[in-house]
Amino acid sequence: MKILHLLSTIDPRAGGPIEGVLQSGLSMRAMGHEIEVVSLDAPDAPYLAGFALRLHALGPSRGFYGLCPRLVPWMREHAARFDAVIVNGLWQYHSYGAWKALRESGVPYYVFPHGMLDPWFKRTYPLKHLKKCLYWPWAEYRVLRDARRVLFTTEEERVLARESFRLYRAREEVVAFGTRQPPADSTTSRHAFLSMYPQLRGKRAILFLGRIHEKKGCDLLLKAFAAVRDIDSRAHLVMAGPDDGEYSAQLRALSRELGIEDRITWTGMLSGDLKWGAFRTSDVFALPSHQENFGIAVAEALGCRLPVLISDKVNIWREVKADGAGIVGNDTVEGTIEALSAWLRMDERAALAMREQALATFMRRFHVDAMSKDLARVLRETANTRDGGIARGALAA
Repeated sequence: MKILHLLSTIDPRAGGPIEGVLQSGLSMRAMGHEIEVVSLDAPDAPYLAGFALRLHALGPSRGFYGLCPRLVPWMREHAARFDAVIVNGLWQYHSYGAWKALRESGVPYYVFPHGMLDPWFKRTYPLKHLKKCLYWPWAEYRVLRDARRVLFTTEEERVLARESFRLYRAREEVVAFGTRQPPADSTTSRHAFLSMYPQLRGKRAILFLGRIHEKKGCDLLLKAFAAVRDIDSRAHLVMAGPDDGEYSAQLRALSRELGIEDRITWTGMLSGDLKWGAFRTSDVFALPSHQENFGIAVAEALGCRLPVLISDKVNIWREVKADGAGIVGNDTVEGTIEALSAWLRMDERAALAMREQALATFMRRFHVDAMSKDLARVLRETANTRDGGIARGALAA
């Protein structure tokens, strides 16, 4: 099949959806499919050069919404070359532009919301939600309504998506999601990371890796760590990832107030050997998020034999808990304290068993090949039918 992915940006700082498109695209290309990507990035954006799939950068886009005048004409000219178009994400011009270009074209399009319909945003940002309510009937509602399928990566995400807006209609389907297996453990990646951060040698590193953002529960992690730090003097918190605005500075101030400044290492965004070295040299991965659709970094941690301490707002928590691949708590300071305490006090035999289970869970549930095969199945079953049939659940309205 010939498949076109559509993204607002491929900037790796934007998080998991970009990595998901890249890894699934490479996997599907290896299966014999032809994969191309459209983004609204400026053609001279520095991060475009290393992108491994065929890319059409149609920007620069304008404003926060990402208005891109070239998108609709380009889609109308080229869409007929593809068997399916997959829209990744909502709330920016690329999703509405896809609907505008394709709704009468006969080319089926699919939508991955990537957690952007989660009611957490409605509760946490009520003013922003009010603006979205005004916009919803004229754009995103139609985008979802006319999609051949709206693709959710977990059953939890599918159910939650129905709670955000009263007007909602979609042909829903839950598909597997995942990422590639991490590179084999190597002295190169470990050495690269520890050479950059020698203060971590001999430490029990508790790794947070992701955007430094309030929804990720970063403040919960700092407060909980301050409460458990005396359990093991070797325990050390590693905060790795790009920050949004001034939030990182607020967290650093909080670490000083809590008296844990000397037991936290802030790395900024990590990639390549430094990223994998962080995983391979850490003791456990922590993400007490208030809202997390899937969590590519959680899957990557599991693939590195790293147990995960996550909240029950990370939508794959049920699988992690059922397998015993980590510890699940509430997205509160108390819940995070319980998870950290349980790990730091765990005996070595139990910790080793959890490490082995982490890898087994990744291979069985979250490997990118499972995602690619499931996505290919959905496209084969629905792309060539006029109305796409009814996805194993029916039309939600």
